Amino acid sequence: MTELSAQRRYAEDAAVVLSGLGLPPAYGKLLGWLLICDPPGQTSSQLAEGLGLSKGSVSTGMRLLESSGLARRVPAPGHRGHAYEVRPDAIIRIAADAAKFRVFRELMEQGLAVIGGEEAPGSERLRVMRDFYAFIEREMPRLVERFESEYTGKGEGDG
Repeated sequence: MTELSAQRRYAEDAAVVLSGLGLPPAYGKLLGWLLICDPPGQTSSQLAEGLGLSKGSVSTGMRLLESSGLARRVPAPGHRGHAYEVRPDAIIRIAADAAKFRVFRELMEQGLAVIGGEEAPGSERLRVMRDFYAFIEREMPRLVERFESEYTGKGEGDG
């Protein structure tokens, strides 16, 4: 068995971490690779070769990364088609979108209505989740703003 490069090992580790969150291993490998690869833009063929994935796995994984907002298509100089890259601020853009937290809060509110309201038996789990999502929905924009202020204050912003 051949020794994996440090870059490939990192991608494999990312796959393990994200698999633990219920995401497909290819998603984690692709994200891990795109975070450290050089050049930062990689074609589907480069991704498949670098990670030992099938073109189908690359295609499926990249669709997930694109739809989640973590990756985007970019021109691939010297290649037909496009390449993929991770935006440096991708996770900030995702976290700053309060809509996803609102959707979960509203789902918990709907659950409370289904079981008979705030004081119904078994309502605590829904109330706690609703209140948590309401908190995140309210606070996340402030946290992102604070992070951006502190980060750009260091003069290190590149995204």
